[in-house]
Amino acid sequence: MSRHLEAGERIVGAEALHGGITAEMRRLTIGARDGGTRDLVLRTFVNVEHAEDWLDRETGALTMLPGTGVPAPGLVAVDPTAAHCEHPSLLMTHLAGRAVLDDEGLEARVPLLARQLVAIHALRPAERPRKYAALTTADTVVIPKGADAAAWAAAIDVIRRPVPPYEGRFLHRDFQPGNVLFDVPPSQPAGARITGVVDWAATSWGPADLDVAHCSVNLALLHGPAWGLRFAEAYQEAGGLLAAAASERLYWQVREGPAFSEELQSVARPWREAGRTELTTRAVEERLDAYVTALMDAPG
Repeated sequence: MSRHLEAGERIVGAEALHGGITAEMRRLTIGARDGGTRDLVLRTFVNVEHAEDWLDRETGALTMLPGTGVPAPGLVAVDPTAAHCEHPSLLMTHLAGRAVLDDEGLEARVPLLARQLVAIHALRPAERPRKYAALTTADTVVIPKGADAAAWAAAIDVIRRPVPPYEGRFLHRDFQPGNVLFDVPPSQPAGARITGVVDWAATSWGPADLDVAHCSVNLALLHGPAWGLRFAEAYQEAGGLLAAAASERLYWQVREGPAFSEELQSVARPWREAGRTELTTRAVEERLDAYVTALMDAPG
């Protein structure tokens, strides 16, 4: 790393950052000769099968994003094959702000999330990222214990349908509250503003509905099913365009929901570490079941 620091700089401190699932994150304090400091972030993939691909995609995104108005870290250096580091790693600038997972102030944050996602989908990179990957299939869905069997059977039938036609967009592919940084005034939660969007390792090309559905599921698990349903409305209110037909919108919404049932334990763990201790695996199972049932019961 020292090869990528400025003359006279050295690492004077390191702090583990929590909340990630697939990568270890460290904030590094860089000291200069004049006594000043700045922070960088080291993102390390330990025993991750597709680390090289993910880091290549993140590098492409961070190279493209400067000047677009989308707040993202600046790329400093990358070692996707662990040629210089113990594990595949990426070094980037540190952004102010923090992920906010609390219920308080959510009503003000949801429109901000929606507007930010609309801005991401408006990007037109010179080179498209690879096509999106589906996170589950009708044959691999894991139905939560005690779930509404009829609703889940209906959802699985939806996933079996042919993929609807769609207009491709640049997708973050893991846009959700844990990957968005906010500045929140201590005495005014409603005055929050977005300071950054992180974790661009899954960038893809596909339907805007897919990013919206992914964030919707996260909101449903964090804050309740009603907020998952609300996010699609907020996205459209912010100027975003979803599939025209209700059946097509349902296809993308349902495709993301059941995918979470396969990894609820790993999804909930960083939320509990961040202070949402009530979000046990069982609690998020119940919320996911309620959300999928609400989707299948929704009119249209």
